[in-house]
Amino acid sequence: MSRQKKQDWQRAMPNSEFDGYSSNYEDLLRDPIRDRFAGGSQFFHTCKRDLILDFWRKRNVDLRTLSYLDLGCGKGELLHLLKPSFGRVAGCDPSAGMIDSLAPGPTEIDGVDARLQPDPSVVPFDDGSFDFVTAVCVYHPVPVAERARLTREVKRVLKPGGIFCIVEHNPYNPVTRLIVSRTPIDANAILLPRRETRSMLVDAGFSIAWQGFFLFCPEVFYRRMGRTIDQGLSRVPLGGQYAVFGQV
Repeated sequence: MSRQKKQDWQRAMPNSEFDGYSSNYEDLLRDPIRDRFAGGSQFFHTCKRDLILDFWRKRNVDLRTLSYLDLGCGKGELLHLLKPSFGRVAGCDPSAGMIDSLAPGPTEIDGVDARLQPDPSVVPFDDGSFDFVTAVCVYHPVPVAERARLTREVKRVLKPGGIFCIVEHNPYNPVTRLIVSRTPIDANAILLPRRETRSMLVDAGFSIAWQGFFLFCPEVFYRRMGRTIDQGLSRVPLGGQYAVFGQV
């Protein structure tokens, strides 16, 4: 998207920033480089699913006994990919438009408990509700002053020993920075280096269970080799995104 189109879109943005892009979210994510890297957004969700399942597989945990929440779940793409593996699945998002596309309101539909977040910094679930929480590209649009509060909220809804996985864009990858800079929905984004995410988790009382980079190769190679390349290069700080897993 050109700079002029991005500026025009920002001027047309309604007051509710989260709802402003729910109807054409995929179109707003489109970028020539991103489109050459993968045939569509599903690839990026699949990579995250594989990374998450690989983390749990190494811990030898029966996921059918665990409850899982996707914070900032959007239209539920990752939820639907992980739903067959977990015993209970839930999602929340500040956008009513996004939640409506997944499930209309705080109700149980297709096995997903989907809830609106009236306050983006408050998680709308009870204390100790989940064993596992993900926040995929949720933090970079959150105002810096609110990030610690959101992290404490996630800790509140986790059970003792629960795991919180934060996935974010890697600001040290120049291609990632370029794509983010011209994506309308990231107009006000401030990217987090991995060390900042790690420190944020530690300051909130988490211990670091695992951290690493991924999205090193385009879809055509990933389909042939699975996670082999990402696993081998996970310590190299040049992947398109990174994940940090913290434990309560």
